[in-house]
Amino acid sequence: MSEKSKQLREMLFNKKENGVDFMDSAELSACDEFCEGYKEFLAENKTEREVAAWIENVARNNGFVKFDEFGAPLEAGEKVYYANRGKSVILCVKGKRSIKDGVRISAAHIDSPRLDLKQCPVYEQDGLGFFKTHYYGGIKKFQWVAIPLSLHGRICKSDGSFVDVKLGEEEGEPKFVISDILPHLGKEQRERKAAEIVKGEELNVIIGSRPFKDDEESERIKLNILGLLYEKYGVVEKDFLSAELELVPAFTVDDIGFDRSLIGGYGHDDRVCSYPAFQAILDIDEAPEYTAITVLTDKEEIGSEGNTGLQSAYLKYFIEDLARLEGYDGRDVLRNSKCLSADVNAAYDPTWASAFEKNNASFLNNGVCVTKFTGAGGKSGTSDASAEYVGWVRNLLDENGVLWQTGELGKVDGGGGGTVAMYIANMDVDTIDVGVPVLSMHSPYEVVAKTDVYMAYKAFLTFFTK
Repeated sequence: MSEKSKQLREMLFNKKENGVDFMDSAELSACDEFCEGYKEFLAENKTEREVAAWIENVARNNGFVKFDEFGAPLEAGEKVYYANRGKSVILCVKGKRSIKDGVRISAAHIDSPRLDLKQCPVYEQDGLGFFKTHYYGGIKKFQWVAIPLSLHGRICKSDGSFVDVKLGEEEGEPKFVISDILPHLGKEQRERKAAEIVKGEELNVIIGSRPFKDDEESERIKLNILGLLYEKYGVVEKDFLSAELELVPAFTVDDIGFDRSLIGGYGHDDRVCSYPAFQAILDIDEAPEYTAITVLTDKEEIGSEGNTGLQSAYLKYFIEDLARLEGYDGRDVLRNSKCLSADVNAAYDPTWASAFEKNNASFLNNGVCVTKFTGAGGKSGTSDASAEYVGWVRNLLDENGVLWQTGELGKVDGGGGGTVAMYIANMDVDTIDVGVPVLSMHSPYEVVAKTDVYMAYKAFLTFFTK
């Protein structure tokens, strides 16, 4: 290769190189240290309720106070939060500029694919007790059988009180499981289509097998289980009608690989973005130029529906309240605002290379992924960020030493998926997805690279403070 050719390649090509090569030992150490906090967070918080409660508690301990929409205008540097029904949280640090100059929004979701209990879940059949479930979000149902599960959630009783449940995470606690047919007898199952290897109504969770002894009636196993639940939680069967109970993998969060460069665990999508986005707003040590907002939202995995998802108006109302305190309309703020929709992308997987278009895929260890659009097929169900806004984000990250890459969600006709970006863009806000590449996305045990997690944090902090 001639020297001229080498120089031209260096100047003209967009080379994809391992991001670790661009990080010195000090930054790699900072990355590993940051991820220890993330691992602890991921292990302790496996549902949207648990994440929201943890966020609210940590925020209060770091100077955030409840937002008073009828109070005085916020002063520069003032920190407030708004908790929405225990399932989503907005955090805000007031900037030096007037609110009419716009705000900087980082939006991540804190729900993950899981199994929800049905309203009438408890039954027994042929010597076993079961929970009936309804899966939540996009899963491969066969991945959820023959793995240990834990039970999380809230049961609201008829007297208005409630009890929170978290069972199967601590050493010595019972766990739960969905059985699978053994391969010796699995001929009929193997002939099913992949989507039906395990059907939704076959996701029945084993919860016991011993009958109530002092009774000759039917359903003695169910009676024994309900007796144990009443003894432990004070609930009766009717209380399941007003309960939100979720079954999630009872896995630990682990370093992966001899070099410990990766993290394996349940719920990286999208807590691997929500944690860096939260830490970024937490680490704003002086009033930023623009008001900074992190919204950690619910229901993204089922289309952001409901009053805790971002198709609802709670974020818009919060910004309208901020604007009103300074004498402006919400639209005066929104049209001048910018958003990083903090959501994951699919990391290129060499084992499943045929699902990706390699030139436009994101790779582990290459930094945070900037995704111009998501959606499916002909860009349906997405926000397609403008060239101007992509250029603004690109320059921001480049000028502040943030390792980043671009990526699409697989081949054009290979499937697809969406994020909250389009709902924020619909409010007249410049929006683009910025998040961490994930292997085995939506499985019970996903994998991310530590360097990418840290670069997500660095990207959000830069977005807020530069």
